[in-house]
Amino acid sequence: MSQLKFPFETPPEGAEMVEVADGIHWIRLPLPMKLDHVNIYALEDGDGWTVVDTGMNSGRGRKLWQALMAGPLKGRPIRRVLLTHHHPDHVGMAGWLQSEHGAELWTTRTAWLFARMLTLDVQQVWPEETLAFYRSAGMDPAVYEKRRTERPFNFSDVVAPMPLGFRRLDEGDTVKIGHRHFTVRLGQGHAPDHLTLWSEDVVIAGDQIIAGISSNLGVYATEPEADPVGAWLESCKHLMPFAKPGHLVLPGHKLPFYGLKNRLAQLINNHHNALDRLRAHLETPRTAAACFQPLFKRKIGEGEYGLALVEAVGHLNHLQQIGEIKRERRKDGAYWWQKV
Repeated sequence: MSQLKFPFETPPEGAEMVEVADGIHWIRLPLPMKLDHVNIYALEDGDGWTVVDTGMNSGRGRKLWQALMAGPLKGRPIRRVLLTHHHPDHVGMAGWLQSEHGAELWTTRTAWLFARMLTLDVQQVWPEETLAFYRSAGMDPAVYEKRRTERPFNFSDVVAPMPLGFRRLDEGDTVKIGHRHFTVRLGQGHAPDHLTLWSEDVVIAGDQIIAGISSNLGVYATEPEADPVGAWLESCKHLMPFAKPGHLVLPGHKLPFYGLKNRLAQLINNHHNALDRLRAHLETPRTAAACFQPLFKRKIGEGEYGLALVEAVGHLNHLQQIGEIKRERRKDGAYWWQKV
């Protein structure tokens, strides 16, 4: 972290904006979780605005957007929403900005399909596939029982309905926003086809590159054999050659920073170190839920348990798929993982 520089140490609050580069303004919206905020960026674009990401859909969130529109956004229309990826803290109010405020949605096909599919997939009880996945990971019995008996989280709880229609962005595309031309670079691992935007002086990184924390690299019941860790490491290597010393990085969480190439190197090294600790830990057979300490080096609380569990599976899947560990199903449905 000492190799990084943070030019803006005080984030905006409420319906405030901070101009972080010519024509680019930083907004921070609250989240109801341990990571208690998401960064939004409003870019001056002719007589209107292009915004990148939106925050979760809630009454409080809509009121903050309305206050922003009436105040710092100066009543000028939001003409476009650029969506970095489909997670609810980023896509939550995109549909509302489309339906109620006439914005056009620009994103990757994968992000749009995931977001729309998940808002339509409303479950009142946990699907058996998800419960089986939790059992296979060795979820703590008390946590498992509590989850099993509660109504599951649904995307539609915090994501506004997604209307039909979007404009597709893909690797290498160019997007003109105000006086800048941004090149689209896609990342993998945290979310499929994660959109990042690269100009000569600014990189809008979403959750692909963050200072201070690593992106969650989780495996879910939708794709239980996925290797997000391998995909993410490859993405870091793919993005490295495009990083310039003068790039101001605008992440989806935490603070804007300089030092992009150094941060990519840090992230790669941090995950290789975590994998080394995990290899040593697996001299003895373990479940995924028994791998938190070597991966995270701290106690995992109830609010972080779910994300920690899916990330543990992600690291185990990676080591298995490169042939370094094996797994065996126990009678209770959980996998034992062990070094080969």
